Amino acid sequence: MRLQIARSEREGGLMGTNYLVGLVSEWYEYQGFLVHRNVSVKNAAGNGSMDLDVIAMHPAQNQFVHVEASMDSDSWQKREQRFRRKFRAGGMYIDGLASGMKKKPEVRQIALLVYARKARRKTLGGGELILMPQFLYEIIEVLAHRRVEKQIVPEHLPLLRTLQFVTEYREDLFLRDSLF
Repeated sequence: MRLQIARSEREGGLMGTNYLVGLVSEWYEYQGFLVHRNVSVKNAAGNGSMDLDVIAMHPAQNQFVHVEASMDSDSWQKREQRFRRKFRAGGMYIDGLASGMKKKPEVRQIALLVYARKARRKTLGGGELILMPQFLYEIIEVLAHRRVEKQIVPEHLPLLRTLQFVTEYREDLFLRDSLF
């Protein structure tokens, strides 16, 4: 079983993949981005390597998005240091990918946090700070206007498809007294 999980991660499947990385990857793929997850790069300091959670590129829009997703509950100081290292390495990686492009691409770096509900800051480590409720709202806002029978999320995006079903049937799920 361990061998299957490792192989599945390498092939880009969800089995064995961090939930947040999977959800972010699916969301950007659904929007037309080419997505790479768990990209191993050299540390910006040159001593060792690190994994970047999600690097997404939209060729038609000349845009890159780098998302680092975390469920940690570390101090803001520790987070600041870690995300700054990740975003620096991600910037170098994206610069390498974009070196042959005619026009310099727009680059957006995002720190996605689950445990920081009352954060008063807008940035973290030099990137934009987005909290999980805000990210889910962005997804659900789009999916709420796409009916299952007409615009179903493709089956190779199971996390997004699940959110689409929950959105579609929210009244049946959350307004019934018998369920809860």
